[in-house]
Amino acid sequence: MKIELTRLSSVKSSDIIDLMNHPLVRRQMPLFDGEFKPRDCDSFVAAKEKLWADFGFGPWAFLVDGQFAGWGGLQPEEGDADLALVLHPDFWGCGKAIYNKILQQAFGPMGLGSITLLLPTTRVRVSGVIGLGFKEEGIVTIKGHPFKKFRLNKSN
Repeated sequence: MKIELTRLSSVKSSDIIDLMNHPLVRRQMPLFDGEFKPRDCDSFVAAKEKLWADFGFGPWAFLVDGQFAGWGGLQPEEGDADLALVLHPDFWGCGKAIYNKILQQAFGPMGLGSITLLLPTTRVRVSGVIGLGFKEEGIVTIKGHPFKKFRLNKSN
């Protein structure tokens, strides 16, 4: 399996729209309301590209064997580098390998001391996150929605 990290702007909008409207994906994304339309995609990609311009890092598009599998990586969130991993259900089995590739970037070339992870409080199964070494730090609210915040330190 070949995993590539590339910019979201290099992916077809229709692939991103299909992912963002998939019902199994939407269940885990409380900040998105209604249908994700082409204009939403344009704004979304532009905002993610602005992160790269402003901070020097941001989310990637994930390609698995040349196919768009999802998006995520690290993006600035209140002084932290926050991990996101949004995969099409067809690629859920690739999550660990993509996660490892992100960690290599975070704790290698990016030189980060820690990363954070925000999960909706509706996501009750967190043992996998704990098993990866993340420690729960509490609840944060973003746009009126509560999230559990976890941190992984480089030494873990």
